[in-house]
Amino acid sequence: MERPIRRIAINTGGGDAPGLNAVIRSIVLSSLGRGWEVVGIRKGYEGLLDTSKIIQLDRESVRGITHLGGTILGTTNRGDPFHYPVKMPDGTQTLTDRSDEVIQNFNRLRIDALIAIGGDGSMRIAHAFCQKGLPVIGVPKTIDNDLEGTVITFGFDTAVTVATEALDRLHSTAEAHERVFVVEVMGRYAGWIALNSGVSATADVILIPEIPFDIDVVCEKILDREARGRHFAIVVVAEGAKPKGGEMVTRGPKEADREVRLGGISEHVAAEIQARTGKETRTVVLGHLQRGGQPTTFDRLVALRFGAAAVRLAAQRTFSVMVALDPPRVRAIPLTAAISRMKNVPLDCDTVLSARDLGISFGDQIADE
Repeated sequence: MERPIRRIAINTGGGDAPGLNAVIRSIVLSSLGRGWEVVGIRKGYEGLLDTSKIIQLDRESVRGITHLGGTILGTTNRGDPFHYPVKMPDGTQTLTDRSDEVIQNFNRLRIDALIAIGGDGSMRIAHAFCQKGLPVIGVPKTIDNDLEGTVITFGFDTAVTVATEALDRLHSTAEAHERVFVVEVMGRYAGWIALNSGVSATADVILIPEIPFDIDVVCEKILDREARGRHFAIVVVAEGAKPKGGEMVTRGPKEADREVRLGGISEHVAAEIQARTGKETRTVVLGHLQRGGQPTTFDRLVALRFGAAAVRLAAQRTFSVMVALDPPRVRAIPLTAAISRMKNVPLDCDTVLSARDLGISFGDQIADE
């Protein structure tokens, strides 16, 4: 007979996102209401490699945190236990598998289930631990909204809201000075943030990874606006956007224990626009502003629903799954489905089609206003 759930653990991995504290609070309160004990694992899986980083979570520890950004558990986009960085005596770095240590400490601490909150990287690690027998439930968190199987991930709505507000503010200064503003937003290999914020803020050009752009087409759109008496333009570019036949722009060399750092495409696009059109062009990189601050109402509610749903699944001993939003309900999908592929922007989705109808250019064809 299976041992009943008595103690569960929570960790948060990958980049931070608004709503993390809301989901932690939801998990803790839902678990305490069932008479369970809850512990928090600091900095991803670090707390299961160094158990001094395990903390007790009670009602007092999660009081008043729903509206707070960041995560009370801390997070990291390094430290994958299956590829853990170790510094060698000669100063070089190598990767080693420490997953067995995680499992040993998990069992020694008599944890009955782990709720892992994170993006695609965290869900892949969660699945790998499930393959080794660890009882894990995933909760999807990423501002990039690129996880398969869920309509939306919490953190995304806040990131889009921040980007939209910034674009709204840039309209007035762009028009006053008759400038072109190129605004770089996050999203890595998916264009969801750029698309949704760009359409919402009536950008003139939106460049996303899914549609390689032709800089001549981008400039033609700007010159067409100039000819119509619109002497400014707003260009939104996703950090993973790339020109036709070109590559994504990165910052610095790739480090062994983390993904490549994207960034700098806005500078390239702005320089080309100014050189080809003669228009004074400026860049704005929103960067981590999109991750910080209070979550929107939508992200708070989704995070709270995800947390409670994850606890219900734990009570049913349903593991190796991820909670997912399938309106109007939250359901469980296999972790294998969540990590099967990246959720990119479909080129025929309604938002892309609507943007084209509104005259927004994606840099691949001329769009009439």
